[in-house]
Amino acid sequence: MRANLGYLVSRYPSISHTFILREVLELRRLGLRVEVASINGPDREKSELTAEEGSEAKKTFYVKAAGVSGALRAHLAVAVRNPLGYVRAMAFAARLGGTDVRKMLMSSFYFAEAVLVAEWMRSLGLSHLHVHFATPAATVGLIATKVFPFTFSITVHGPDEFYDAPGYLLREKIAAADLLCAIGLFARSQLMKLSDSSQWSKIEVTPLGVDTGLFQPHPAAGGTGIFEVLCVGRLVPAKGQHVLLAAVAQLRAKGRKLRLRLVGDGPDRQSLQLEVRRLRIEDSVIFEGAVNQDRIRDLYATADIFALASFAEGIPVVLMEAMAMAIPCVSTWITGIPELIRDSVDGLLVAPSDIDGLAAAIARLMDDDQLRERLGAAGRRRVVDKYNLRQNVARLAEVFDTHSAAAKLEVAA
Repeated sequence: MRANLGYLVSRYPSISHTFILREVLELRRLGLRVEVASINGPDREKSELTAEEGSEAKKTFYVKAAGVSGALRAHLAVAVRNPLGYVRAMAFAARLGGTDVRKMLMSSFYFAEAVLVAEWMRSLGLSHLHVHFATPAATVGLIATKVFPFTFSITVHGPDEFYDAPGYLLREKIAAADLLCAIGLFARSQLMKLSDSSQWSKIEVTPLGVDTGLFQPHPAAGGTGIFEVLCVGRLVPAKGQHVLLAAVAQLRAKGRKLRLRLVGDGPDRQSLQLEVRRLRIEDSVIFEGAVNQDRIRDLYATADIFALASFAEGIPVVLMEAMAMAIPCVSTWITGIPELIRDSVDGLLVAPSDIDGLAAAIARLMDDDQLRERLGAAGRRRVVDKYNLRQNVARLAEVFDTHSAAAKLEVAA
């Protein structure tokens, strides 16, 4: 019998985490039961969701949408049905809050949400709770496991969780989880660093992936005489878009004709727009805003190359998407990215914050059609071989099934 899962995420569907939706759908296709709970509602209005996202939204349990009345009903039901578990979870949440007033307040909110999640799990007969990202949603999940005896796992992406391990209670989550899924070797190494070697056996490497049938090579762009550079990602400091703008300005100053399309939105948008004006490259940068998955491939199809100047990453799915479409990529030699892109084999890697190096890498690709073709083809092969959605979700399903079977044997014993 296949695993029976509750998936808990912070926000679902989310334009920046479409890979979670793809993973859920593929797990279901493989025969696993997967129900989804989301702490927050979708990141767009219903009218802006794709048909697929809209369908998922209708099936999703939204924790905060339950409101005060829903929370009170759930808390009353759990307190009556399982008073020991209710008190145990409350005491655990209180310990997490400690004596810091803000942490105490947040822990009380997490406890309130955890009871809703636990009651949702019980009502659906779900036996295992899985959370993407070891952030506050995982704290809610951790507290929920104290209410009812279901097993618990986390997919850890990084790098945020690793940069603030105490704030995210990462050591506590590693110790409490029955299973830890690391998206790559870098993520696994950080989990190992934060845990005793006796806990390493519950860490599994389960890479993400993209649909290589959906993301396929596109006809060569051209005809405008302007070299198209694409960057997809939230407009946040960690993505290094200011460095990318500086590289574009440097190339423009040397007489290069290129256009950068920034796809995504976020808190850095205003500062990036101001920087574009300061650098006087308004005619070379287009802010596309957030784009749904049903349109994103059209933008990939216009690109000559893909550039991601990040300072911090896990293993970016956007790089996998570009590589699957045989678009040569330039990125930074940080954290998990070298697991995906081998420098000068599957793409080009430069040091983070290196404006000159990034500009030189872009110029190298502009000047060498054969290099672009070779790296694009190699990037496609790399994703098909190592980051194929169906292949990697099948691996994840095996991990869940093995864990589920082991948990049942333990209960039987």
